[in-house]
Amino acid sequence: MTPLYLAMWSGPRNISTAMMRSWENRGDCAVVDEPLYAHYLQHTGLDHPGREEIIAAGETDWQKVAATLTGAVPGGHAIFYQKHMTHHLLPHIDRQWLAQLTHVFLIRDPRRVLLSYVKSRPNVSAEDIGVHQQLEIFRHVRAATGVTPPVIDALDFLRAPERQLRALCARLNIEFKPAMLHWPAGPRASDGVWAPYWYDSVYRSTGFEAANEAEVEVPERFRAIAEEVMPAFEELYALRLR
Repeated sequence: MTPLYLAMWSGPRNISTAMMRSWENRGDCAVVDEPLYAHYLQHTGLDHPGREEIIAAGETDWQKVAATLTGAVPGGHAIFYQKHMTHHLLPHIDRQWLAQLTHVFLIRDPRRVLLSYVKSRPNVSAEDIGVHQQLEIFRHVRAATGVTPPVIDALDFLRAPERQLRALCARLNIEFKPAMLHWPAGPRASDGVWAPYWYDSVYRSTGFEAANEAEVEVPERFRAIAEEVMPAFEELYALRLR
């Protein structure tokens, strides 16, 4: 059976790590956590929590990363799940290797992203939350493959995780497994070295959290960012899995 190379593209402060837990818990799936992060930090010079540790622990050559992501699946598993941050795919990185992957896009209301993001990194720009980059990658994949990839909205997903996962697995022509809904609490060997800075809530989790339906109000100093990226989010939101 041909392995499924599954690239899940998300911005930060989404349910991307919980989703990685879900797929890893299937038992037939290898996962990799943000494999382009080290290259991203080295190339941009940005100051993120744990920057030097991330660069030292990761692969900074994007071509080697791409070769790994399209090469042999770790452990010989049937699925190779790749948790990607959209802003890590910098413009200079060639896109041709993406054709060897199957892509899914995980979106979240940028206002909710911003409110969560600034708790760990108070200086933020539109580029940091990756919404424009997510739309660019989505358009590239759709144009290159002639197929509209699945789009999952985080709030919709948390309202009905099993229904959403069943629908996604059906789109991907793979079996849904109930084990995707629950997992053991705590850290994993597959977590990136940045986990202590960002993954506290995931460490405590044993499943997907309940949907937070509360209205959000972005502080005035971040409203321009939210307004700038909202059209890109809305274009993807219109195509979400229902």
